[in-house]
Amino acid sequence: MGDRERPEKAMILAAGRGERMRPLTDHLPKPLLEVGGWPLIHYHIDALSRAGFRELVINHAHLGHLIVDFLGDGADRGVSIRYSAEPAGALETGGGIFKALELLGEAPFLVINGDVWTDYDFSGISIPRNRLAHLVLVDNPPHHPRGDFSLSRDAVVGVDGNRYTFSGIGVYRRALFTGCERGSFPLGPLLKQAAQRGQVSGEHFSGRWFDIGSPQRLQALDQQLRTRQEHRGC
Repeated sequence: MGDRERPEKAMILAAGRGERMRPLTDHLPKPLLEVGGWPLIHYHIDALSRAGFRELVINHAHLGHLIVDFLGDGADRGVSIRYSAEPAGALETGGGIFKALELLGEAPFLVINGDVWTDYDFSGISIPRNRLAHLVLVDNPPHHPRGDFSLSRDAVVGVDGNRYTFSGIGVYRRALFTGCERGSFPLGPLLKQAAQRGQVSGEHFSGRWFDIGSPQRLQALDQQLRTRQEHRGC
């Protein structure tokens, strides 16, 4: 792809406790909550498989054995799944990715938050060879009006009045985590520091994207998906 690289493996972040989703998550991990008749994580795996990703990594902590039992090795879904188990309480996004680096290999890799739903097409995602990260940004939702980043052409920058929200979809290089140590730490500060150095690219996605951060948002998405299915006659 010339001056860009396509990620070889994909990681789904599924270790969060989902405190805001309680009591739904008291007995079920957040990625297994259903919308439109399917668990949230099913949509990611289906989309990744259709986009050509065959090697997946999934981290887990809270009730993680249920995720492993449900997905197995991924063979029946056309993928190969390896798991990165985390201690109770999980390791936050940065720490979770860092722990899984040994499973992700040396090439750039795709990471997706397990608690979002989107119709983003993963088949075309890539990262410039001279950047440490590439982020998919979306319009600021009502619950996050201040946003996270802005775009200057294809460069991600953090300025006052940020226009976009980070979707939880990104491509990263191992070098982004240089100097990090095992343990719990967030991803956001790493991305902001790299953006300040001009090492993060981005794209604006205007399609469908939902952050499942509350039972009310889960219910709203479920209703939308079921309505679409009824209109399609399936």
